[in-house]
Amino acid sequence: LRVQNKKLYLAAFAAVLGPLSFGFVLGYSSPVIPELRKINDPKLRLDSNQASWFGSVVTLGAAAGGILGGYLVDKVGRKLSLMLCSVPYVFGYIVIISAQNIWMLYFGRMLTGLASGITSLVVPVYISEVSHPKVRGMLGSCVQLMVVTGILGAYVAGITLKWRWLAVLCTFPSCIMLLFMSFMPETPRFLLNQNKRSEAIAALRFLRGPHADHEWECRQIEASVQEEGLNLSEFKNPSIYRPLLIGVTLMFFQQVTGINAVMFYAETIFEDANFKDSRMASVVVGSIQVCFTAVAALIIDKTGRKVLLYISGVIMALSTALFGLYFKMLLPNRNNSSNPDVWFTLNSASPGTESSVSWLAVLSLGLFVAGFALGWGPVPWLVISEIFPLKARGVSSGACVLTNWVMAFLVTKEFHDFIGFLTSYGTFWLFSAFCCLNVTFTAFYVPETKRQTLEQIEAYFRRS
Repeated sequence: LRVQNKKLYLAAFAAVLGPLSFGFVLGYSSPVIPELRKINDPKLRLDSNQASWFGSVVTLGAAAGGILGGYLVDKVGRKLSLMLCSVPYVFGYIVIISAQNIWMLYFGRMLTGLASGITSLVVPVYISEVSHPKVRGMLGSCVQLMVVTGILGAYVAGITLKWRWLAVLCTFPSCIMLLFMSFMPETPRFLLNQNKRSEAIAALRFLRGPHADHEWECRQIEASVQEEGLNLSEFKNPSIYRPLLIGVTLMFFQQVTGINAVMFYAETIFEDANFKDSRMASVVVGSIQVCFTAVAALIIDKTGRKVLLYISGVIMALSTALFGLYFKMLLPNRNNSSNPDVWFTLNSASPGTESSVSWLAVLSLGLFVAGFALGWGPVPWLVISEIFPLKARGVSSGACVLTNWVMAFLVTKEFHDFIGFLTSYGTFWLFSAFCCLNVTFTAFYVPETKRQTLEQIEAYFRRS
């Protein structure tokens, strides 16, 4: 068992260097945007509109990466897809490092976004297919843990490094991933799907150690492997469309609970609460995310997926309702509240109101980030890596990743319009309503996959 665990953990570690790179991509804009807004070079200086594009263009690249990843993961395999995505990571950062104008910055961000989209699809599939059912939840949750670790790493490094040097640092995880993955096996399920039985047995021997019953596990996988390809008419089959609808809805809810909006407000809130250094405040938020994602990874195989989604959804509903209350108390009258400028909204508050209720905003922010990290951050990514049948895994995962990134783009880019239309507190109460909806959806539609093999999960959807 010890041999099996060491090799399996090594394969999982090599794969999660991809999400670490992806975290650095997401975290890169936070320390860099303030620097580029004050830079002396007029060709590289960002105004507020360009800054929002610099932050959000990554999500468009990632949406394209989701489509490309869905194709690659079935055509060239899980391992090679991961190794290939280190190319746009490194090339994207080289473009940023050598940038002479804003368009080069956008292009570099788009490339790193493309790589992030491929990574966010391939890594959960790779880990779920190499893992043993008893540790699959923990290893699958490490995907989100490494993403938030990467974000925190970019925040911390951004305190001391200039933007070009920070881009140099961000290339390291993807280079190390390329090196490590070259020594790791392809997943046994993919190999059996390609009729490479002897290679699948060798992969199982590497992952499970020499003393496990490789033949038995190989037969179990073979029983569920459908050799024929997937055609569109098969999406009428409930065993294919039901898990797809569950996965897409999970990804939709993950974004409309308002995580990007709350993170967007974070620096403003900390400044109102008299935190002198908003960069350090970002580090505090990043640290909360890492701690609670680690807690989720440690307990997920004992508690199950649904329990964490319930707890997380309730905490997020309460904290977004408190956010709404904070803005309702902060605004002196409704006339100002429809102004979409966050700074105007906050500064138009009655004198003395801010400091007396700023603790409420900080409490809401801490609660929200902790709640998200505990369930709705890691669990949807884990569940979509478990519930799809093997032959539809690439297409279905691609649809889910595309949904996630398109919704992330819309929520980030259209957030100001929401505030203008619904007011600040109305927007956060809408997020709270979505959090209540996601708890209801979990109760009725999300299956519990704790300690089940991927073949048992597939059989469950076939039976139902």
